[in-house]
Amino acid sequence: MFVIVFNQNNLVPDGGNNQLVYKFPSSIMLTDKFISISNISLYYSWFNITQALANNTFTYTWTSGAIQTTYTITIPDGLYGIPEINGYMQFVFINNGTYWITDNGSYAYPFELILNASRYAVQLNTYLIPTSLPAGYTPPPAGFPTVACNPVVIFPQFFNEIVGYNVNFTSAYNQGNTYVPPTNPTQSQNYVSKDGAGTISYLSNFAPNVQPNNQVLFSMSNINNPYTSPSSIIYSLNPNVLVGEQIYETPPQFMWNKLIDGTYTELRLSLLGNNLRPLIINDPNMTILCVIRDKSELQVI
Repeated sequence: MFVIVFNQNNLVPDGGNNQLVYKFPSSIMLTDKFISISNISLYYSWFNITQALANNTFTYTWTSGAIQTTYTITIPDGLYGIPEINGYMQFVFINNGTYWITDNGSYAYPFELILNASRYAVQLNTYLIPTSLPAGYTPPPAGFPTVACNPVVIFPQFFNEIVGYNVNFTSAYNQGNTYVPPTNPTQSQNYVSKDGAGTISYLSNFAPNVQPNNQVLFSMSNINNPYTSPSSIIYSLNPNVLVGEQIYETPPQFMWNKLIDGTYTELRLSLLGNNLRPLIINDPNMTILCVIRDKSELQVI
């Protein structure tokens, strides 16, 4: 049995930290050889929301007078849970002047995203924007609507998966507080409720996929497995730690994969996401041990 060590010295210097190349000291003939992952150590440092994944934007409207303006919220590349997304939304609201301040100094925003753990859903609450505020309140810098209304929130493709809503979900405008929620929604619809103050609440209608790449697929060059697609996948790793912590895994048993017979100068290991695209890993500190065995050692017929 032979051990091969992939670490950050083997990384292809393209900034992605997802391809490692092990170069043999000289050309080597590999015939009837099998390879397996032996040990993995790397940090949970890949983003769930990025421009590359096209899941970093959604829109909302604000009505000033009779003019409705659409704002785009563009989330910077990063690792976000729903509370962090909601916090960034509030930052955008303040920059856009689409907020107001109550008489006790609290900021009020046009809508929010929160976790609804009991329903295993993301809840969207949109609030009725009034035409005026009581004494002691600070009015929104962006101005009041002529007729009270709720912001219109739209979740486009890919971001919709993060929060568990259909593509291009659009919340109700509720102008004049006249919107009537549907009764007995189907599975393809969002559950909707409305209170007397004009607050409209929606729930995800499918399981939110907050981390689209919740596993790492290890792809090894020169593997030909006719039972998988792509044929090069030799292992799958699911993070069992918090974001930013070190993942350390030793498989309970070796999962042997046959190398294509031939002369080798190198082996290339790629780290892929669920979509089989290279996973952008931010922390290059990693060590991956592989072992190679001969067919006769495995007692493979």
